[in-house]
Amino acid sequence: MTPLREKMIDAMLLRGFSARTQQSYLAAVSQLAAHTHCSPDTLTTNQLQDYFLYLVKHRKLSPASCRLYLNGIRFLYLQVLGWNAFEIELHTPKRPQRIPELLSRQEVARILSACQNVKHRMMLTTCYACGLRVSELMALQVKQIDSDRHVLRIEQAKGAKDRQVILSDHLLALLRHYWQRYRPVQWLFYGFDSERALSITSAQKVFKKAKQCADINKVGGIHSLRHAYATHQLEAGMPVHQLQRLLGHNNLQSTMRYVYWVPQTQPSIGTDLLVELEVHHD
Repeated sequence: MTPLREKMIDAMLLRGFSARTQQSYLAAVSQLAAHTHCSPDTLTTNQLQDYFLYLVKHRKLSPASCRLYLNGIRFLYLQVLGWNAFEIELHTPKRPQRIPELLSRQEVARILSACQNVKHRMMLTTCYACGLRVSELMALQVKQIDSDRHVLRIEQAKGAKDRQVILSDHLLALLRHYWQRYRPVQWLFYGFDSERALSITSAQKVFKKAKQCADINKVGGIHSLRHAYATHQLEAGMPVHQLQRLLGHNNLQSTMRYVYWVPQTQPSIGTDLLVELEVHHD
């Protein structure tokens, strides 16, 4: 490990960056060095500007990917190398604002029912019923289930935040049945080795296979279950500020996009989404 890389890791650790953010920022800096064949601390602003032009023009990265590179490289120069300013312009094509192909309740039910492996079905059910990010789902530990208070504690999620998600009676009963069958000790959803959680890639593959078995062709990966949770809760009448807390959004605008996707809401707050789906677990 080079001294510069170690110094950058230390700076990110001190600021409480998540492991995924650290990996993304380090990758951005590594690719910058590989492209320029120079140590980043020797580059000029003109060289950096040329690199971002390369990302947009030749690699044709999406605006979101370009911004991720920019944030990682900016962090290096401002927080690690101590530059007073980072005057690099990033011009990317405007992102088209498209409404995603949202899953209906019936489609979610078909996906869950098509998942024959009981552990995998419980994993996707928990993802949908709690509106979790896949990283949060895979990091779940048994101790985070508070059955007395009917809540699931999400620990150190995106933005290094903790939050609580409501556990319905139906979901809690399914989780108890799952625990009795598999007896997880630490990780709620473990792999071949009970001391290691399933990987994010494994969860994505499970969802893809279940969606194919359910003959659903809408575009989207496992994050579609989180989108479905949010829109179905709004359709059931949940206030947007409550949904913001359950999803763990810092900015209300991130939650408001779901409001725009829901043409009408029904006055029935607190709906148990799983009961509506009538999803049964063996």
